[in-house]
Amino acid sequence: MFPTVIYGGVTLLTLLVHDPRYMENPLRQNLWRAGHAHAGVLLVLSLIALRYVDEARLPGRLKAFVRSAIPATAILLPVAFFLSVSRPDATEPNTLMNLAYVGAALFATALVLLGVGLVRKQHSNLDN
Repeated sequence: MFPTVIYGGVTLLTLLVHDPRYMENPLRQNLWRAGHAHAGVLLVLSLIALRYVDEARLPGRLKAFVRSAIPATAILLPVAFFLSVSRPDATEPNTLMNLAYVGAALFATALVLLGVGLVRKQHSNLDN
C-alpha cells in the first residue's frame, strides 16, 4: 500500500507543476489533497492497529475481518476523494464519494471490534 501513497504524492506534484487546470479548481485541489493525506494517515494507523490484532480476544473470523477492513479503508477513503473529482472541470463530487462513507463505516466497525477484543483480553488477564 505504501507505493500507492507515493504514487498519489507524485501524481499530486505532477498536477501542481504541469496542469494549470488543477490550480483553477479548488474543489479538486481540496479533495485530492484530502485523499493523499487520508491515504498516508490511514496507512500508519493500519500498521499500528494490525500490531494489536493477534493480542485481541476475538474469534478467528473477526480477527480476519479486522485485519482486512482496517487496511482496506486506507484504499477506500482516498479512492473516494480522488475518483469523485477525476474530471478536471468537476464542480461537485460524483457518486463515488459514497465510497468514503463505506470506508469510514468499515474503519469504525473494525476499530470498535479491535478495541472490544483488547478490552476482553485485559479483563481475562485480570481474572487470572
